[in-house]
Amino acid sequence: MKIGMSDQNRNLLILFVFCIVSISVNAWESNPTVQKVLRLEPGPGNPRNSEGDFIRLKDGRILFVYTRFTGGDSDHARADLVSRESTDGGLTWSDKDQMVVSNEGDWNIMSVSLCRLQNGKIALFYLRKNSLKDCRPVMRLSEDEAKTWGKPVDCITDELGYYVLNNNRVIQLTSGRIVVPVAQHTKADGKWNAGVVHCYLSDDNGATWRRNRERVQAEKNGSPVDLMEPGVVELGNGQLLMVLRTRVGSQFLCRSQDGGETWTLPQPSPLFSPESPATIVRIPSTDVLLSVWNDHRDKPESFRCARPPVRTPLSYAISRDDGATWNEGGPIESDPDSGYCYRIATF
Repeated sequence: MKIGMSDQNRNLLILFVFCIVSISVNAWESNPTVQKVLRLEPGPGNPRNSEGDFIRLKDGRILFVYTRFTGGDSDHARADLVSRESTDGGLTWSDKDQMVVSNEGDWNIMSVSLCRLQNGKIALFYLRKNSLKDCRPVMRLSEDEAKTWGKPVDCITDELGYYVLNNNRVIQLTSGRIVVPVAQHTKADGKWNAGVVHCYLSDDNGATWRRNRERVQAEKNGSPVDLMEPGVVELGNGQLLMVLRTRVGSQFLCRSQDGGETWTLPQPSPLFSPESPATIVRIPSTDVLLSVWNDHRDKPESFRCARPPVRTPLSYAISRDDGATWNEGGPIESDPDSGYCYRIATF
């Protein structure tokens, strides 16, 4: 399943849910069947629906928690977290929102990540936005399959600032460590800077958190690269791969050999793209990676670096060598008048 948002402008942000009917690797590399199964339109008092995540419950249902904006369509407008559910593997969905967490930030709450922990609990992560000086991820735990949620726990307490944690970005490693990758854009003074990336780590199922040993930053032609909206995937060999949104025409990639403590220098990847995040996940029971992003491999650099970014088409590609190369893949949605972003994938 995939999610993309179509936005001719910020007032027309629409959420799509796609069901990939054929998910074998061979099917992916030929022509996957894509079915549009849910379209969450904005409306009066609800000008935007975006940034969500899936979790499979123990009874087989799929829960989808997303950000429903009520105070406007900007990233800082009032918003709550609401849910829909599917009982048939994503083919159909409930027709009414259920409140999950009502707004508890001075601005809003948004950008959902859901993670089934090894102890069986479900962790819900989201951003609590108070100001440009204080935007940090928090975590709530559920012990009853998302019926109720515990009190919010701050994942970042060592330094105030504006930290961006995208939706569908938190993972728990085979070792049990939880990794929360964030891009820090301001400190407590609220002055906006080129993004640098940290990973906040927990080795006790979210009870305590700490920052990793080295921050991640990059340069191009002697100038800092604004690293944004990091995502992490655990490879079959235990190494971690991080994907980073940039403004220089491609996704950057870097790697960690020590569970996210330190990272190699981020480098441009073959995933040419606009200023838009990419999603990379492992296909279950394989070492094959699936990327979903705005494929600009046939576009000139001037187009890829255009502002505002041109976030179409929505495409996929496969890697069999841990992200070094990607096959041609193909489009999922390609309306030239729409933009597709903040997509997620689950199997």
